[in-house]
Amino acid sequence: MPFPLVAPDASSNARDLLDLLYRVSGRATLTGQHNQPIHGSAWTERLTAMTGSVPAVWGQEIGFSAPGTLDGIDRREPNAAEAISWHWRGAVVTYTWHAVCPADDEPVDFEGGIIRDLPPADFDAVLDPGSPLHTRWCAQVDRAAAVLSRLQEAGVPVLWRPYHEMNGGWFWWGGQPERLVALWRQLFRRLVHHHRLRNLVWVWSPNAAYDSARPFAPYYPGHDVVDVLAMDTYGGHYEPEHYQALLDLAEGRPLGLGEVGDLPSAEVLADQPRWSWFMAWPDVVTDRNDGDAIRALYRNPRVVGLDGLPHWRRATG
Repeated sequence: MPFPLVAPDASSNARDLLDLLYRVSGRATLTGQHNQPIHGSAWTERLTAMTGSVPAVWGQEIGFSAPGTLDGIDRREPNAAEAISWHWRGAVVTYTWHAVCPADDEPVDFEGGIIRDLPPADFDAVLDPGSPLHTRWCAQVDRAAAVLSRLQEAGVPVLWRPYHEMNGGWFWWGGQPERLVALWRQLFRRLVHHHRLRNLVWVWSPNAAYDSARPFAPYYPGHDVVDVLAMDTYGGHYEPEHYQALLDLAEGRPLGLGEVGDLPSAEVLADQPRWSWFMAWPDVVTDRNDGDAIRALYRNPRVVGLDGLPHWRRATG
């Protein structure tokens, strides 16, 4: 690997995961599917049935909503067990964290609890050790850390994607670049130095810079706290300038498509070969993509499902 993992004393499994991304970079793209907490692995299973190929990347969410709802916090332990099972099947595990606003207590609704404003003064308090908002933020991070620690104990490395789409203003952590950078680095310290998590591959994933999403660079927290750069995109926004901007910012680090609605076409993958994986979002994947197009993408020679991962893990050079 050109660059080691940013966490000191990273686990061997985490190093192997990052090595896999470097191996496929520019040569292949791993298939991936996010799953909603209440449904377990249902969307991975649905895409498997549709395409005849198991996605290589299994995605899940830490959770934030009331028990029994889509992103219910009651699903953390069952889905951690699912993640462990998929790891032992050979899949890459990735977790997204829709963090609850520190001004609120979980559970929350998506609208008003995740999608909401956080005034600058309150954001500054979250970053101020000893303030009540900082204390609440620590408790929220600790709940996420419990899930990640469970995976670490089981030997599962995780593509860890917190505070995504930060260059847009829809989530409470977004739209304030200097504060976001400080928040990211604060999270890194809490998880890596306080909780001593060594199984995380840190994925920074802005939104493609269209409409209200701003350019990437001001939100980048630094090479010392990011292993992989990814991009979220909906509506088919795979413009070359987004890819090039992320490529330039990465300076040789792997790239991924952290969350997508419209799947990348064969032409996109040919023109933008450094995408190491894509992760499709539930519902949107079948609402926005024709079944024949999904099957064609999964059959693309440069696209790799779960069955193809052993080859890339064995490959050299």
